[in-house]
Amino acid sequence: MGTMSSCVLTAEKIMNTTAAPAEALWQTVSPHRCYLGESPFWHPQEQMLYWVDIPGKQVLRANVYMGSVETWDLPTEPGCIAPASAGGLVLALRDGIFRADTWGGPLQQIARLDINPANTRANDGKCDTQGRFWVGTMDETRQLKNAALYCVDARGPGQPRVDCKVAPSWDKTTANGLAFSADDRTLYWGDSSSHTVWAWDFDATTANMAQQRPFIEVPAKPAGWQPLHAGYGGRPDGATVDVQGNYWVAMYEGQRVCQFAPDGTLLATMPTPLLCPTMVCLGGEDLKTLYVTSAGLHRSTAEQVAYPLSGTVLSIRVEVAGLPVNFFHDAPGTGTAKIRPGC
Repeated sequence: MGTMSSCVLTAEKIMNTTAAPAEALWQTVSPHRCYLGESPFWHPQEQMLYWVDIPGKQVLRANVYMGSVETWDLPTEPGCIAPASAGGLVLALRDGIFRADTWGGPLQQIARLDINPANTRANDGKCDTQGRFWVGTMDETRQLKNAALYCVDARGPGQPRVDCKVAPSWDKTTANGLAFSADDRTLYWGDSSSHTVWAWDFDATTANMAQQRPFIEVPAKPAGWQPLHAGYGGRPDGATVDVQGNYWVAMYEGQRVCQFAPDGTLLATMPTPLLCPTMVCLGGEDLKTLYVTSAGLHRSTAEQVAYPLSGTVLSIRVEVAGLPVNFFHDAPGTGTAKIRPGC
């Protein structure tokens, strides 16, 4: 599998490494503002950008060429979504995993996660190259520290299989940073509250994970730090990987996107006109447009005044293409899953 060293960074390095465009080069995809935008992906057949507003309980999609945005209201918070090869979406809502065959269509529950939806919800997630849907969870109390990582496999006949891949007893709060390497041999997953992203050797055929090690470690929030103050480079949120294997991650409360080499070396820091970028994806016809979602309407009034684009989706052109989005694969007539023991 090769070796990988952890990249332990200082706040100064995070904030000062720049081999990247200035803030002024970012473009606004749409003026629509979310409470907490997340889970963006580029749909290659539709040539549209999708994302969610978690507390707004919406899925959104934009025709970036026309500047139009459609919204789809949901019954509960969508943590993450992915396109389905049979059409429509797979969605991780607060109370389970659902399929919709068409935009705005009826929701069919196909799986549930072994969580208490009263205090834990789905957060960051996406599909792997084999069509399984990976979903991380978030402890909304910040006290239980029970974030976990699940894998939903609906490819076979009968009920989907749900495997717990990282246990909720692992003392983590907010699952984020999920991504798969360009060669499909490494899985990345992080905990924002720990300011750390880990890497595992990954077998795409079996979904087995092994040899966990730190990949990125960034400085914790300074004691007493408040938004709009200097001195904090942010914490890892949502991520993507490009065709060269570089790992791009939004740094929440850090006003920047960072690009890391496969060995964890910090390659570039891209300042944004957002205090809280939340997740990145690469899209557009040539997959060389970097899109970033952000937190907005649930942040303070002072922050929204200082960062008026908070909650919007921004884009910028980059030199290296991204990997195409992975689609969810499910068998016809998929029923509700049972949870397999293991967490």
